[in-house]
Amino acid sequence: MTWLEAVIMAVIQGLTEFLPVSSSGHLALASAVLDVPQGGLAFDIVLHLGTLLAVLVFYLKDILGIITGIFRGERKSMIMAATLVAATVPIAILGLLAGDFIEGLFDNVLFVTCALAFTGAVLFATGRSRSENSSGVPFRKGMLIGTAQALAIFPGVSRSGMTICTGLKAGLSREEAARFSFLLSIPAIAGAAVKELPSAQWDISTGVLLTGFFTAALVGLGALSLLVRFVKAGKLRGFAWYCWTVALAGLVFSFAG
Repeated sequence: MTWLEAVIMAVIQGLTEFLPVSSSGHLALASAVLDVPQGGLAFDIVLHLGTLLAVLVFYLKDILGIITGIFRGERKSMIMAATLVAATVPIAILGLLAGDFIEGLFDNVLFVTCALAFTGAVLFATGRSRSENSSGVPFRKGMLIGTAQALAIFPGVSRSGMTICTGLKAGLSREEAARFSFLLSIPAIAGAAVKELPSAQWDISTGVLLTGFFTAALVGLGALSLLVRFVKAGKLRGFAWYCWTVALAGLVFSFAG
């Protein structure tokens, strides 16, 4: 993998990890359509760690607040931490049980495009949900969002799209839905990286890996900030049309094959 290819894939990862358009779907389609190699498991881990850094930076105040609250014995912080951990269980179980099968779907352009179309449908149906005046995330609603997150293990299904839309339908405010979605991404991304580490072959140059890491982090930070503004403004439906456009292009490519 060249430096330019690393930058291309990192930009795609950074933009689409947080925007509700599925990073896995875009990476799979980019690899197939542009004939750009995904770089293997090691590079994939590095890209995800780059976007993880973006979340940690963006929500640093909230994260520190939860941690200090736990040490102070604050009930609200302990409930939030427990909810985040418990809500990660569904995607962890699905990954362990069906990880190998799902991995094979990344090369199936037809499946990826259909999954993107599904993501678009969810965004369109939820994009103008009325904002509620919720405070905090009840455990039951957190588990519901965590279950929706598990669907994002399939390439083409957006993690942020599924979790934010589910949060909105569950009655969370737009700001709370976005906040919980991205805090929930921390254990999901970190857990996936840890799981994949033993299988990774680090045969890519350090320079390429660092380029991918920092590019994904910087682009991801910008994309995260942009999406939070879109969510607060109730403007998710535009991403539905984008998903459908990409899905249509993927179908054309698939059948033109």
